[in-house]
Amino acid sequence: MTDDAPAQEHLQLAGGRVHLFRAGAGEPLLFLHAAGGAGAWLDFHALLAASFDVIAPDHPGFGGSDDFPDLEAVDDLVFHYLDVMDALGLERPHVVGASFGGWIAAELAVTAPHRIASLVLLSPAGLRLPDHPVPDIFLMPPDQLVATLFQHPPPPTEPPAAPDVEQILAAYRDQTALARFCWSPYLCNPKLERRLHRITAPTLVVSPAQDRLIPVAHGRRYAERIPAARFTEIEDCGHAMYFERPAEFAAVTIDFAVTSGLPNGAGR
Repeated sequence: MTDDAPAQEHLQLAGGRVHLFRAGAGEPLLFLHAAGGAGAWLDFHALLAASFDVIAPDHPGFGGSDDFPDLEAVDDLVFHYLDVMDALGLERPHVVGASFGGWIAAELAVTAPHRIASLVLLSPAGLRLPDHPVPDIFLMPPDQLVATLFQHPPPPTEPPAAPDVEQILAAYRDQTALARFCWSPYLCNPKLERRLHRITAPTLVVSPAQDRLIPVAHGRRYAERIPAARFTEIEDCGHAMYFERPAEFAAVTIDFAVTSGLPNGAGR
């Protein structure tokens, strides 16, 4: 986590409170996090905030956000984030989503294409490609999960630090929320692929070349199905992309969002 701490806010909605980080200035950029990383402001966010007004909320049931128990599936999260955008006065923000958050971002752009200024999908989940299956992270022991997520796993601490009770409970809560939204069908919406043609925002899809969780074929399929979408790979990187290569992923995101432009403007 960067030492340059952002503002932390709690946004009150009808179903509960949303915890979010916010920093930077300029055009608004809504970042939707992956299954990991809730409740943290990372170097990746700080790099984005050098060019944009970055708003990074925790999903319902993750990090510091309330559970929002009435939300049961990803389509509920789409309307949740439309409510978040309305409450924050975000008319047409840039939207960046990673992995699970990329799936939410894609569904958001399908449902409300007029609300998205530009769309960046970082190794997005959400598609069902039987020839390129996504391994079940709920069945992986911690060492296997790390090996699946990282091309270059972080070095172990010496001696290994035992997680405290609060860390264990927070991780369990995040995993429980993830399972609520994507257990069945697992990490996908079988109907999403045929709806991607509805996306009208300029779109960039970015995949880590050594992704062992969401195969690169998923990113390519997104780019094929979204009109005029661009696709790029970043070499020597695993699925934990903005932990492992924050500068590279921030650079392609910023370049695309800046050059996409906002012909009709975007508001806070």
